[in-house]
Amino acid sequence: MLDDFFTRAILAGIGVALVAGPLGCFIVWRRLAYFGDTLSHASLLGVALAFLLNVNITLAVFLICTLVSLLLLTLQRRGGLSSDALLGLLAHSSLALGLVCLAFMTWIRMDLMGFLFGDILAVSRLDIGIIYAGGAAVLVVLAMIWRPLFAATVNTDLAEAEGMQPQRANLIFMVLMATVIAIAMKIVGVLLITALLIIPAAAARRLSGGPEQMAVVAALVGASAVVMGLFASLHFDTPSGPSIVVAAMLLFGVSLFPAWAMLGRKRRADSVGQG
Repeated sequence: MLDDFFTRAILAGIGVALVAGPLGCFIVWRRLAYFGDTLSHASLLGVALAFLLNVNITLAVFLICTLVSLLLLTLQRRGGLSSDALLGLLAHSSLALGLVCLAFMTWIRMDLMGFLFGDILAVSRLDIGIIYAGGAAVLVVLAMIWRPLFAATVNTDLAEAEGMQPQRANLIFMVLMATVIAIAMKIVGVLLITALLIIPAAAARRLSGGPEQMAVVAALVGASAVVMGLFASLHFDTPSGPSIVVAAMLLFGVSLFPAWAMLGRKRRADSVGQG
């Protein structure tokens, strides 16, 4: 029999992975890995504000990540700096500001390493409820905007010409990213959230025959990484968050085997044939 805290950790991790996988596919397709890093770095500023204002940490992180996303869109429209420069500016500025704010709050004792690298073994029943409720809402909204968002990923001008409102889809996608990072921070931590978004999606890319299939496979790879990482953490007494990421990395390595690549090509060919 597994202890209650370990069972809760598995349930929480799988809940996050099922949501992070499909969103991670868009990050891979759009080459937005640095955007994920920016929001994950900004989440530490949300933690600092949560302690300062005595509000819920998940809510504060969500609000800060959404604010950073909107700020990024505003700065991109004004021009003057490239997207990667803006992302670097926002990522490091928000991370540094969060650390400085925490340093000034000397009356607060907190486990900074827990926020940086996660503490999945400490999740509560309430945390699990938030993860699954928030995750279900994210998946429903993602399904609703899937077509315009995917069209904008392929060709923004064509999506606009067909009246799909790609700018609105992009804005909603950024809010969804902020939501996932807010609920995932306690699982893998600020510094490892992007890995959970990217690695399963990168592995699924070689195993899938189409975008929808890739989203499902990415969710399954992420869930498998959670289970493997937690049991490895239990067996080898290693940190749980990094262990999950290492497990995801191993699954990505397995996906590089030629046999899996051939399977992925076959599925893509079957998908084209059916279309």
